[in-house]
Amino acid sequence: MHEVVLFSLIVVAGTAGELCVSRAMKSIGEVHDFRPKSILSFVLQSLRLPWMWLGIALMSLGFFSLLAILSFQEVSFVVPVSALSYAAGAFGAKAFLGERINRNRWIGIAVVCIGVTIVWWSRK
Repeated sequence: MHEVVLFSLIVVAGTAGELCVSRAMKSIGEVHDFRPKSILSFVLQSLRLPWMWLGIALMSLGFFSLLAILSFQEVSFVVPVSALSYAAGAFGAKAFLGERINRNRWIGIAVVCIGVTIVWWSRK
């Protein structure tokens, strides 16, 4: 049961963190000037956004969940199953960020989900 909780945290918290960081970065805009002073200004501006901090916290939770599950599961099982974050990311991008996802991407996401199912069924 604890592995289901950890996998859920990897997928949900990690993906939610990425979505929050993406939202924060989209509110700032694109980087056009790569001089050190401009990059520092960009970083400082991003650190003032609550979405950035929420994203960092959620991604940290997902990362530490990954570390925890790697302490007792094989990496050849953990990495493929954690690929469900790709599907979660697509659904989150559509719902949370309003992104359009074309048919080919949905097909790719379905293939990933089928692969995860096969790996899950093949576990010891």
